[in-house]
Amino acid sequence: MPAQNQICVVQLGRLVETSRRVAATRSRLEKVAHLTELIRQLPPSLVGVGVAYLTGELPQGRVGIGYAVLRDLQPAAGAVAGPPLELGEVDAAFSAIKDVRGAGSVERRAGLLRALFGRATPAEQDLLMRLVIGEVRQGALEGIVVDAVARAFSVEASAVRRATMLAGALPAVAVALAQAGDGHGAGAGALGQFQLQLFHPIQPMLADTAVDPDAALERLGQAAFEYKLDGARVQVHKDGDTVEVYSRQLNRVTAAVPEVVARVAAMPARRLVLDGEAIALSPDGRPLPFQITMRRFGRKVDAAHLRAALPLAVSFFDVLRIDDDTLIDRPLDERWQALAAAAGVAVDGGVIDPAARSLVPRIVTASAEEADAFFARAMTDGHEGVMAKGLQSLYSAGRRGQDWLKLKSAHTLDLVVLAAEWGSGRRQGWLSNLHLGARDPDSGGFVMLGKTFKGMTDQTLRWQTEALLSREIGREGVAVHVRPELVVEIAFNDVQHSTTYPGGVALRFARLKRYRDDKRAADA
Repeated sequence: MPAQNQICVVQLGRLVETSRRVAATRSRLEKVAHLTELIRQLPPSLVGVGVAYLTGELPQGRVGIGYAVLRDLQPAAGAVAGPPLELGEVDAAFSAIKDVRGAGSVERRAGLLRALFGRATPAEQDLLMRLVIGEVRQGALEGIVVDAVARAFSVEASAVRRATMLAGALPAVAVALAQAGDGHGAGAGALGQFQLQLFHPIQPMLADTAVDPDAALERLGQAAFEYKLDGARVQVHKDGDTVEVYSRQLNRVTAAVPEVVARVAAMPARRLVLDGEAIALSPDGRPLPFQITMRRFGRKVDAAHLRAALPLAVSFFDVLRIDDDTLIDRPLDERWQALAAAAGVAVDGGVIDPAARSLVPRIVTASAEEADAFFARAMTDGHEGVMAKGLQSLYSAGRRGQDWLKLKSAHTLDLVVLAAEWGSGRRQGWLSNLHLGARDPDSGGFVMLGKTFKGMTDQTLRWQTEALLSREIGREGVAVHVRPELVVEIAFNDVQHSTTYPGGVALRFARLKRYRDDKRAADA
């Protein structure tokens, strides 16, 4: 167990070495063992920081450092200035960086970060940079760190997962366990403090994927099928006359969505916690693109003006609390009945018609034919697909479980590889993130539409690294530019406007299906 009553200095290098070991093994058991060993060495005051870093996050969140500042930082050459960095020092430095305000704040933040990097080894600099930009890829997903926290403090992993769901973040749970000590039942008692509380949003439950309704039914048996709305996930808390709305990232967005507030305020239940989707609709009731919906959630928006120009609809698909009854441990079919009652919507055999705006359109069936027809109806109505949910599924917040499945109609394009970026973590030494280009019929050249590192097996990574290096024409940072010769079939969900890429559009959820060695670049 971690030391409780002694001063313990933990160097950042110890965490970096653990991260390296985790990235170097594919064995889940070995990953957990390495992480457990480190967590046990952390004093209670550093457990939250260490666990946050291991899951790829800064406890301070965004600290006001942009890509431009990071790009200008040069890796330290030669000896490191000063003694080795301690974990507590690093945490204090990031807090100081975030606290900088006023004129010249960008330069002052950059100066503080440069001083921190001057004390860091190249490996430490790499970790710190990735923490700032949110790209720590060491093969230690939160689920693995959850198991390590559970083992470090001798509690059940399922109890840690549930507490994390209710706390909204794993570091807070780890801190509670560390502060509880190692007395009999101390861990269980510490986790008992985490309950579903009004106006303390919890992480939303996530979904796995299935290729079609047939595959979903094979996995789930009889299931609920719901429209998959491509809007903004919202969690709504109500206590009497007070209603607050939170985003998928658990940020309060109440002021931006008065329609959602009004809808929930009118519901008869005094206390509610609802999970749903807010979406902008055209005058004829069809959904507008995701980007348009997200205009309602900008940092500086005129909510009154946008409400008139871009009204939102909200549809709920789950309820976590009604009055004093917490429902997260109840099966989905019970939660759905409770949700329908709370919304005042009559449910006929589990069916919710699209005309009932308060709840997401839904059927319950074991028939692939009925599910296919429902999927087709969702697509005809302009939505991106359907969700399939096990009727006995519990609400596992923050987890991508097997009981919720998303089914979407994917599109494909044949594009040309323009460049690729060197991978990190498990993909260290391989060219991974592909730069994708479409053929410009006017100029005969190629216009970049985005990037993807998804859909690649180890065999693909090995092959494409060799194939791309043989076509190398130059390098820029981590990117290797290549002759535009290799054609790839890319699956994607839709296209959105973008100022990032020259073509003015970008692909959403792009992933590699296969290389098309039967096609020339001119065929893309």
